[in-house]
Amino acid sequence: MLDLIGLVEGRRILDQGCGDGLLTWTLAERGAWAVGIDADRAMLEAASARSTRRRQQRPRFVEGRIEQLPFPDGSFDVVVIVTVLCLVADRAGAVREAARVLRPGGRLVIGDLGRWSAWAARRRVKAWLGSQLWQSAHFSTATGLSHLVERAGLIVEDVRGSVYYPPIGVLAGPLARLDRWFGSITTVGAAFIALAARKPATGVSTRTRSS
Repeated sequence: MLDLIGLVEGRRILDQGCGDGLLTWTLAERGAWAVGIDADRAMLEAASARSTRRRQQRPRFVEGRIEQLPFPDGSFDVVVIVTVLCLVADRAGAVREAARVLRPGGRLVIGDLGRWSAWAARRRVKAWLGSQLWQSAHFSTATGLSHLVERAGLIVEDVRGSVYYPPIGVLAGPLARLDRWFGSITTVGAAFIALAARKPATGVSTRTRSS
């Protein structure tokens, strides 16, 4: 994800669905003006309580829904959405909001759970066994994520997969060494799919935030 985000120093970055703020803090440590937003107040409290040995601009944390972002149009240089869309009912709305708050020429980076993997199969079994978390989850394909982003008016620039090894300890170690090789040829079988897209510098029209 950090590779796809690129250089962050001095850039305004939104972590959309920041959870406990690990990525938000990492971006701040690298010099970004980072903002994290999440609907879960307990997660935000945990995020705010994080500390670091390095001195940098402290990230800001905001309570709110990622489908209705409380920021003006074009507020950020980069928006990141990591392992969040899989748990959001209105995925299209969340991506449209990300596109809205991006400045022209800005970058959206999404990381989400892959559909065709041993990890997804295990989570589906958990759903069948009664897990409410996985009963409501969505799993992505590279094509599906690309269409979602393109419908929001953005241009897909890169799609990658990772975690091709199964959730079995004895196999995970040896097969993890082949992860980069698998990622260079396909996203099928990847437990995690990452996508980077760009907002056109001109001529893009995204929907305004719904009330």
